[in-house]
Amino acid sequence: MIERSIYIFFIIPCSGAGKGSCRNSLLLHMTFEELNLNKPLMAALKDLNFTTPTTIQQKAFSVIMSGRDVCGIAQTGTGKTFAYLLPCLRQWTFTKDRNPQILILVPTRELVTQVVEAVQQLGTYMSLAVAGFYGGVNMNPQMEVASGKLDVVVATPGRLVDIVMSGALKLKAVKKLVIDEMDEMLNLGFRTQLRNILDLLPQKRQNLMFSATITPDVEALMSTYFNDPAIIEAAPTGTPLTNIRQSVYKVPNFYTKVNLLELLINREAEMTKVLIFVSTKQLADQLFEQLEKDMPGKIGVIHSNKEQNRRFDTVRKFQEGVYHFIIATDILARGLDIAEVTHVINFDMPETPEAYIHRIGRTGRQDRPGIAISFITEKEQAFFDKTESLMNYIVPVTPLPHDLVISDKLTEEEDPKFVVPNIVLKTPKREGAGAAFHEKSARNRKVNVKISHADKMRLKYGKPKTRGAKRK
Repeated sequence: MIERSIYIFFIIPCSGAGKGSCRNSLLLHMTFEELNLNKPLMAALKDLNFTTPTTIQQKAFSVIMSGRDVCGIAQTGTGKTFAYLLPCLRQWTFTKDRNPQILILVPTRELVTQVVEAVQQLGTYMSLAVAGFYGGVNMNPQMEVASGKLDVVVATPGRLVDIVMSGALKLKAVKKLVIDEMDEMLNLGFRTQLRNILDLLPQKRQNLMFSATITPDVEALMSTYFNDPAIIEAAPTGTPLTNIRQSVYKVPNFYTKVNLLELLINREAEMTKVLIFVSTKQLADQLFEQLEKDMPGKIGVIHSNKEQNRRFDTVRKFQEGVYHFIIATDILARGLDIAEVTHVINFDMPETPEAYIHRIGRTGRQDRPGIAISFITEKEQAFFDKTESLMNYIVPVTPLPHDLVISDKLTEEEDPKFVVPNIVLKTPKREGAGAAFHEKSARNRKVNVKISHADKMRLKYGKPKTRGAKRK
């Protein structure tokens, strides 16, 4: 009797193109229970009603658990925070040492608060101490907290350097370093502080970096301080979220943008939680003054010049639904993690395409649908062209509403002014010009005459002044 082997092949259909399509399809069906998580973390995830990890969380978990340095590339809103917190907290062990084992660096105060909250949520059933440090507030209370026992520290680079230099906090026990949004830190001028912190850390540690974009400056820093990092990419840099519907309006000037914004707000009932991004603090205040007149108590403004407590209060009112609209600057595009943002409006275009990606990433989070609308003038078209090139996507242009009032009023920046240049004309030299042609007055004539002492005495006293006969 001849034995025969029978092989049965199961063909799993995949949607999409490319070699990674089937693999990504299988990843999406993985649950947190299939990861090597302990009971405290599973219980915390259950309390949060989280059952399925996102793509970046699935891809990063096993690599981080292996102890290798990691560079994670993922868009905002894809779960990057839990992607590094889950494996870090899974490997955390209790110790009586008061110095922190995990250090997380973030660019903004708001992000410090949100990461601390995420650590507290995941650590509900774990006896770990976490604290957040950021600038703009009194450092003395933070130094007091830093001098106690801490397991996880979340901080902005500048304030962390201040606290470490004061002696209140030591970094000698750090085993895992996480840098969240490194490119934004470099854009904000934290390069020196980052290098100082990296030089203070123990040589034996694991480095984790997560960001939506990788710039040449980021690569240079990684090549110096990271040890052959594994690149984990949830989506190519610059790829917009597929669940965000983008559109663009072409408008002539600032006040027409204001009219269009008010028209859309009054017409679109689904605009219940809207983030309006502008490029400068001055423009944010100017736009707030325009909109607050018609929407008192429904709109807030937030930028780096606002006091920290007021910024937190504005975000809280926005989350609770008191404010339906928030005007924010680019510095907060990555620091705002607010659920169920219905619309993102780019009142003006950022100069860098990456900033646009971060702005629109505030909506469409956790696979929810989102809408991103941009207002651009002729001067901003070049910025928008670069953004479309980065995304490899042409954003549909929406015609202006027929009842939109086109304003002819211009701001000082828009008003073309003819400035007369301050040109200093040099007087040509006269031919044949020489010395002065007039005689000097007697008082202006200078004649060097040597006057004896006797003559000086005579002029002063009217007669020669003698010293008397010498004594014999």
